[in-house]
Amino acid sequence: MFDAQRVLPSLRSGRRHGYPHADCTSSSNYLGLVEWTGARYADMPTVEVTTWIDAPPERVWRLVSDIGLMPGLSEELQSVEWLDGVSQPAVGARFLGRSKHPALGEWSAESHVVEHDPCRVFTWAVGDPGQPGATWRFTLRGERAGTTLSQWVRLGPGRSGLSIAIDQMPDKEQKIVFVRLREFEKSMTRTLSRIKTLAEQA
Repeated sequence: MFDAQRVLPSLRSGRRHGYPHADCTSSSNYLGLVEWTGARYADMPTVEVTTWIDAPPERVWRLVSDIGLMPGLSEELQSVEWLDGVSQPAVGARFLGRSKHPALGEWSAESHVVEHDPCRVFTWAVGDPGQPGATWRFTLRGERAGTTLSQWVRLGPGRSGLSIAIDQMPDKEQKIVFVRLREFEKSMTRTLSRIKTLAEQA
């Protein structure tokens, strides 16, 4: 069951100038770079996390494009499966993800692949691809005999589970958005760190 109060843990005072991307070279040293800007959900705020991996883009691509691997890299995503008999990513392909969050509860969401450029870009929209609740993207770039990997997410413009929290506490909308962005940044930092480990040990 959704618990609106748990969406808003105590917020420490911090920097207040924007949403830079995080370098997650070491997730054990995670400090968080998302800063308070007062963004609202309708602003469609974004977070991006980047790391360098000592492995070729082809090897990294096999990991980031394998959606079945993602639940093992995420604390929130519990399971994922392709729909319509599809077994690999392609523009227009759909998959179903099931997630769990201590405040938001459990839910499932259908996603659509909206960009697929092997060894370069993998993007999917959660919900209606025309009005997604969120859009996620992996970007790969061959660099320094390895791969620079970025994960990016944008909230909205369509409704999502976060919209329920905002409906219940509209006066706290900016804090709710900020907290969720920090959660995404922390989770993405862990995900990229784990992908880096898998790719470099392969």
